[in-house]
Amino acid sequence: MTATGTSAAAATSATGPPRRWGRGPWVAVVMVVVLGGELILGWSALSEAFTQLRAPHWGWVCAALAAEIASMGTYARMQRALLRGAGTKVSVRRHVAMAYAAHSLSVTLPGGPVFSSSFNFRQMRRYGVSPAEASWCIALSGVLSTGALILVGSVGGLLARNTGSWRSLLGYAAGAVVVTAGVRLIAKHPLWLDRPVRALLGGVNRVRRRPREHGADRLFGFVTQLRAIRVHPLHFTVAVLLACANWLFDALCLWVCCIAVGADRISPVHLLIAYCAGMAAASVPVIPGGLGVVDAALVLGLVAGGLTSASAVAAVVLYRAISFGFIIGAGWLVWLLLRRRARRTT
Repeated sequence: MTATGTSAAAATSATGPPRRWGRGPWVAVVMVVVLGGELILGWSALSEAFTQLRAPHWGWVCAALAAEIASMGTYARMQRALLRGAGTKVSVRRHVAMAYAAHSLSVTLPGGPVFSSSFNFRQMRRYGVSPAEASWCIALSGVLSTGALILVGSVGGLLARNTGSWRSLLGYAAGAVVVTAGVRLIAKHPLWLDRPVRALLGGVNRVRRRPREHGADRLFGFVTQLRAIRVHPLHFTVAVLLACANWLFDALCLWVCCIAVGADRISPVHLLIAYCAGMAAASVPVIPGGLGVVDAALVLGLVAGGLTSASAVAAVVLYRAISFGFIIGAGWLVWLLLRRRARRTT
């Protein structure tokens, strides 16, 4: 698991010129158009899907909910493994709370990933994590999560006998080796970054009308902390496996949702491909939560895998009710609790 303008940017002085539309209204218009188009085009399938949703197999619904909770838990444990590998221990409970709250911020707010990363950073600092370790953990967990999704999708393509996936998988593996080797080389020779970083900092300070070396000591002190981070290979391997498990448990939730509404005629491989297509569509930052975009991609993928339109819509509606509705609601409740607790301690 895991893991992008803001409402503050739209704020202007009351005495200033008339404000233009910010991103918020445009997002609302796009959502109305997309969802309205889907309702019109797929009304017959949607009405039949709701008939199937009236009497789902509640045992399977509970199993789908458990799979989604496991998905969130593995993402939290992935971040914990990265921090433990760097020498810092934070309890699983705190990592799970951060995962839920940060996920809700990321998915529901415009520019959510920025708010999510900022929230994660502040929480880790409260738990005693150094700034360098917190920044490193947040960045690397995002990279691992994206790479794990690519790996899962490539393996799904291979299992479906898509020969093009061999080339994709080898290409991604080669890219990962090159990036890893480059990072290790730079870590051994940090002085190579001295000139380009100072030149970049000088350009930024020139724009900000600050002295050329302003902030250099702080920046290179941060780099020194970052160089001191060494992750044990075992912890890194565990983090990679947990990143893959995060996506697989989420895909399992979708599969169990299909079974819960009686749409069990799709093979696990085809469902995995449909799932990866839907998650790839979620990377389009047009509508919060990918509403409409992700749903359409998942429905099309499930139909291509052999389900009827009504069954695919029913399964996706149930899956989104769990993965989006329930998890996001729980995440906002956790965020409120964490915020109240932070206010009490200050």
